[in-house]
Amino acid sequence: MISLSILDQSPVSEGSSAENALRNTVRLAQEAEKLGYKRFWVSEHHFSERLAGSSPEVLISHIAAKTNEIRVGSGGVMLPHYSAYKVAENFRVLEGLTPGGMPIASWALNDGGKRNADQYPQQIRELAMYLHDAADDNHRFPNLTASPLIKTAPEVWLLGSSGESALLSAEMGAGYMFAHFINGEGGESTTAQYKRRFKPSVLGKEPKTAVAVFVLCADTEEKAEELAAVMDYTLLAGEQGIPLHGVPSYETVRGNTYTPYEQRRIADNRNRMIIGTKQQVKEQILALSKAYGTEEVMAVTITHHFEDKLQSYRLLREAFAE
Repeated sequence: MISLSILDQSPVSEGSSAENALRNTVRLAQEAEKLGYKRFWVSEHHFSERLAGSSPEVLISHIAAKTNEIRVGSGGVMLPHYSAYKVAENFRVLEGLTPGGMPIASWALNDGGKRNADQYPQQIRELAMYLHDAADDNHRFPNLTASPLIKTAPEVWLLGSSGESALLSAEMGAGYMFAHFINGEGGESTTAQYKRRFKPSVLGKEPKTAVAVFVLCADTEEKAEELAAVMDYTLLAGEQGIPLHGVPSYETVRGNTYTPYEQRRIADNRNRMIIGTKQQVKEQILALSKAYGTEEVMAVTITHHFEDKLQSYRLLREAFAE
């Protein structure tokens, strides 16, 4: 039985605004709950004209207040920027306000910037410790606890696209979500390695896996290809450092011509996407789920028109209800 979830990055459409993007994320979460999606994650991005979600903790709290049952969390929190203690307190407050478990995904980044990503594994350990009140007399902050003191703890997931993140997740006993939408190669073996190396801990007794992938579902193959053409150009522009003022429309990109190299890059990037009608998308998701050995697939859908995104998620849910 496949579980379907959503990761929304609050994309800003060309000609629209960040305010609209954030409102659309909330509306999408409400629709996702009505459709029966398992969980809804928001993301964290900074200094971006295309993605509006810079504070997942604030957005999560607002979405949780506007929904009733869907599991809301972050995919992910850029932990190297922050104190693990403060992140633990933020999510303990959210857990206390909306008990029942809230997934948190921490995204390992190492882009050569000023942040010290080398401390990331230790930060994950400290985060787990603070979430479960495990600081003892020997800790550098003896017996420190994260407020508020509540009876439950958020789930901890790592969203990653490499073997390093999988091994860290396995060592910590956390759940592991492979970011296929970032890296379309090697995810199956990486997830299998996570399962083999998993060590039970306070964070989890058994391995928990899922895969996140771009999904573009439409009523017709022609419409699905139009949506994919926008993603083709958006991803290519990102790779080439071409500035975009939001997600472009199909009308903007349909006349584009590409060099042979760019065509190869587009073909490679299609490995990160599932595209088609609802039946075609269902077949591809089932194949992806089997390849990864997981029963949860998280869809990442980016379109210029918000109604196209809503329709994609509606069709996806219909496909698995049939």
